[in-house]
Amino acid sequence: MSEAVISGNYAQSYAAKLARVHVVSAYPITPQTSIVEKIADFVASGELPAQYVKVESEHSALQVCISAAALGARTYTATSSQGLLLMHELLHWAAGARAPIVMGVVNRAVAPPWSLMTDHTDSISQRDTGWIQFYPESNQEVLDTTLIAFRLAEHPDVRLPVMVTEDAFFLSHTVERVDIPSPACVDAFLPSRSREGAVRLGARGRLGSFTGPDLYMEFRYTVARAMDRARGVLEDVEAAYERATGRHHGGALPTYRVDDADAVLVTMGTATSTARAAIDAMRARGKKVGLAKLRVFRPFPAREVAELASRVDRIGVLDRSFTFGAAGAAFTEIAAAAHDAASKPILRDYIAGLGGRDLAPSDLDGIVSRLLKADASGIEWYGLKRRRAEVSSWPA
Repeated sequence: MSEAVISGNYAQSYAAKLARVHVVSAYPITPQTSIVEKIADFVASGELPAQYVKVESEHSALQVCISAAALGARTYTATSSQGLLLMHELLHWAAGARAPIVMGVVNRAVAPPWSLMTDHTDSISQRDTGWIQFYPESNQEVLDTTLIAFRLAEHPDVRLPVMVTEDAFFLSHTVERVDIPSPACVDAFLPSRSREGAVRLGARGRLGSFTGPDLYMEFRYTVARAMDRARGVLEDVEAAYERATGRHHGGALPTYRVDDADAVLVTMGTATSTARAAIDAMRARGKKVGLAKLRVFRPFPAREVAELASRVDRIGVLDRSFTFGAAGAAFTEIAAAAHDAASKPILRDYIAGLGGRDLAPSDLDGIVSRLLKADASGIEWYGLKRRRAEVSSWPA
């Protein structure tokens, strides 16, 4: 184990190196570029004996990874925002082909208007493509989760691609101390990828070819079953990682100070750190509030959410994206899961922090304060710059 002061982007680079990936293919895009630049340095210096494939677009980059994964290679790529959107067709293809690719996604707002700052719209808009999705909070969690992602993706009961996201600039370019496991430690945790099911020279088989209505539905069902199995496999993989490194990041929905809480706020990514400080300050003022971090968005932790909803009177969800449906994507999933709870808490959705807008402790305090006063479920856009009010509410 060694320590380094590195960015979240470099945390992904070091994880890819430690995982001994065989094939890397990517196209530069701000603020992801330094991930693959650092990996290119590792390859050029001989520290990582991988094949680095230069391509003309993100679409091509993911196609390289799908093809390499089909041959049994361990593959990695990274992208952000518009680049992820350009991959959309092949995101479906990767999941349907059961390609265990790991991809770093630096969450950046989607244009127009152009923005380089953090927003979850890019990855959230790909939530239905069949990829597992993680939303880490710190650079350490980024490195650990990337290593966990390789073992999870390649598990024979899963065989699905995985996104490990980072909030743009808050993680991608901010540096902090990170413990980097030794190569021997990672080798013991993450053995070489099994070539079971891979395409082999001279062996007859089919990959992604045409199928009719008599079987197509069954293929989709196998992906759904794999996503379901990923829940239990993730628990085992994270337990194994804790034994190897001493670190565990709390599973799919880690909670904080919820045991006696009257209200709980659900956050994703770096907003969690600020929310935790706000929760502590409100506790010091006698407010019974708690926090839940939605660390894994796919597979969605429905059971954990239902258990939480059975214990509290109010749940607020901080959505750092909006998908033009009934509410934000995270809120919609939580509301569906809470439907099975023993009791029915008030549910409020807070759309906030879009396009990299700051979420200061005072903002999180304001959101939780409004949650404590809420008398009905609904959705609010928090912090809009309006003359008459800072908050726009629906329903009126």
